[in-house]
Amino acid sequence: MNEQDFNTLADAMLEEMEQALDRCAADFDYESKPGGVLELEFADGSKIIVNRHSAAREIWIAARSGGFHFKFDEGRWIGTRDGTELMQSLARCMSEQSGTKIKLD
Repeated sequence: MNEQDFNTLADAMLEEMEQALDRCAADFDYESKPGGVLELEFADGSKIIVNRHSAAREIWIAARSGGFHFKFDEGRWIGTRDGTELMQSLARCMSEQSGTKIKLD
């Protein structure tokens, strides 16, 4: 996949994330930053950073529980270590940091 294709797919995923975050009733704030970055902040001041990493052609999540990398494969963003889907992993990280069960759809 070339960089332009990656950026198009990653931007679409980040937009989908923003829409899911807007529908989520949990206690957090988020901000979209230039360069394909989403920054989520929770009531305790902890953060989750989601960003596209063009060189690796991956979307990365940095959370309290660790760093997670996702590659686009057959129409889905899949974790390079454990095979989980990106939105499922983000919801898990958000649940851990917010102390409430979060489901993103």
